[in-house]
Amino acid sequence: MQSIASAPGKTILFGEHAVVFGKPAIAVAVDKRAIITITKGKATKSKGITTFQSPDLNVNAELDLNRGDIKMITGKSGILKYILESVLKSHDGSPIDIKMDMEMPVGAGLGSSAAVTVATLAALDIYHQRKIYPSKIAKMAHEIEIKVQGAASPLDTAVSAYGGLIYLSENAEVTPLAADLEDSIVIGYTSNRGNTGEMVAGVRKRRDLYPEIMDPLIESVGKITNEAKIILNSETLETKNIESLGELMNINHGILDSMGVNTMELSKMVYISRLAGAVGSKITGAGGGGSIIALCPGYGDNVFNALQISENAIKADFSREGIIVHENTD
Repeated sequence: MQSIASAPGKTILFGEHAVVFGKPAIAVAVDKRAIITITKGKATKSKGITTFQSPDLNVNAELDLNRGDIKMITGKSGILKYILESVLKSHDGSPIDIKMDMEMPVGAGLGSSAAVTVATLAALDIYHQRKIYPSKIAKMAHEIEIKVQGAASPLDTAVSAYGGLIYLSENAEVTPLAADLEDSIVIGYTSNRGNTGEMVAGVRKRRDLYPEIMDPLIESVGKITNEAKIILNSETLETKNIESLGELMNINHGILDSMGVNTMELSKMVYISRLAGAVGSKITGAGGGGSIIALCPGYGDNVFNALQISENAIKADFSREGIIVHENTD
């Protein structure tokens, strides 16, 4: 028996860091996916032993479900922690083989851990012939991210499960938005990966030291996000709305710079994007390295080619679909 499921990565349009302080955020699913294939293991294999391979990442390992640990054969264990917790949470312990195909770079701010977790839980539901409920999988995946990372927003896992544009309210309620951003997004990413924990801790430290300065910045990001929500809840985006979104992104980037999470490499990509035709561009994710997002309808090729000269870039199309069931064969 074999089951295959995938889930999209994401990029944050608005709300980084402010979301940690209870402000809203907006993220968009992109068409770069984590694909999980689960195959029934050999009858001779010990119960509780799961094999894992990812050709893209050159990772091979064994997961011992009885002991809850990982035996690495090649590569690093990072993303495997999410796989292990997903299998422990949603599998009966019988021998299975897991293969992961990745269409996105890991650690570049595209929500790879959420996509992998959601895809694994979905593939396990298919394998066990359970009906897939995106809301249930999003909740379970969020719980797994909290366990692995210590803290996590429900935004990433919601976007991977549902797809499309997702607004996360101040009360952590998830709402889909109507707009279509097809052919509008280019992502640039650096070779250096930022450390999310360190960036979040740094912003919190500055906030504790200078609350009268930092609190208005955090509040402003929340207001920017809510202004963008109004625009993005329309199915048809007119030119003036696209330009307004771009301006809001540019303002948001300036605030993130003020918060201390920008780098020279990220700033360079932001301005290269704007010079190449993007109506707006900003850091996406925690900063300190990682990625920028450029909104560039009609100028995607120009922006992509300009970014490729000095850094890395992805033409990441908008994905309306979240979890996709690819196959279930006996």
